[in-house]
Amino acid sequence: MELIAQGRDADVYALDETRVLRRYRHGGPTGLESRLMTHLAACGYPVPRVYEITDTDMVLERLAGPTMLDVLAQRPWRVGSLGRELGRLHDRLHAVPAPKRFGTADGDRVLHLDLPPSNVILTRRGPVVIDWCNAGAGDPAADVAMTMVTVGSADVPGFAARLGRGLLLRGIRSGCRTDPAGRMQEVVRVKLDDPNLTPREAAWLRRHAGVGDGSGAG
Repeated sequence: MELIAQGRDADVYALDETRVLRRYRHGGPTGLESRLMTHLAACGYPVPRVYEITDTDMVLERLAGPTMLDVLAQRPWRVGSLGRELGRLHDRLHAVPAPKRFGTADGDRVLHLDLPPSNVILTRRGPVVIDWCNAGAGDPAADVAMTMVTVGSADVPGFAARLGRGLLLRGIRSGCRTDPAGRMQEVVRVKLDDPNLTPREAAWLRRHAGVGDGSGAG
């Protein structure tokens, strides 16, 4: 099998022209993930089709197209429109009621909880959202806040890239009806527990958590 992508928890292999294998290295929530994706597809939300699952593997539809992040790098003049598209994808998702077992006292809307541009594939049929292993249910503001914090804290080199990031964040907010302000501090603190943060990302998060970073790093 050809390895075509690697994430923090899983590897993706090409099986043929229409299917990929997503394999979790240490087991994953494949049952819950596949049931949620099937529910979303039935509700008209753009997700890959699920063919088969085991405790560690998911056989999924192979999507043809670049990620939204790839397009942002190659065509930076599209940053505003792509940001608004990402905001609209949040709105569409948060219109979907969660399956009963996903509901929480905090809300009953489906949340992706890891929806930066790298998890959107731009296909001929439109944008498709991938990587649902962190998904759950709750308050849509938490989902938008997670995207804003993930994008805002990303360790990107150079002034032009940082300027583009700011434009992307403004695009997301203009395309999304949900105000994330009430959840931002909570999400910042959650992100600070991520062991994969770079020093620059951690410094940004500490500043925005209001606890200081002690290093002067920007």
